[in-house]
Amino acid sequence: MITTKQRAYLRGLGNALDPVAQVGKDGLTENVITSIDLLLEARELVKLRVLKNAELSSKEVAEALSKSLNAEVVQVIGTIVILYKKSTRKDFKHIELP
Repeated sequence: MITTKQRAYLRGLGNALDPVAQVGKDGLTENVITSIDLLLEARELVKLRVLKNAELSSKEVAEALSKSLNAEVVQVIGTIVILYKKSTRKDFKHIELP
């Protein structure tokens, strides 16, 4: 669980990111969940876009992903979702939370 101060810090970092994944009309398929999990492992902070033709709302997508991937929802604004999950990799610099 991250604190509000940590969430605000991650929101600031997430604003500069471009969306690297999209959830479309097929919703949260196993392939989408797996690819987002791999992105979180590689980057720790991921910005997603939920397309307008998706069956689920952005909040529903964020909630479902956070439960299935044990990730933290940093922010949901409109169709954009930012997720954070501390990586287990040791070969890169991790995000230092305040």
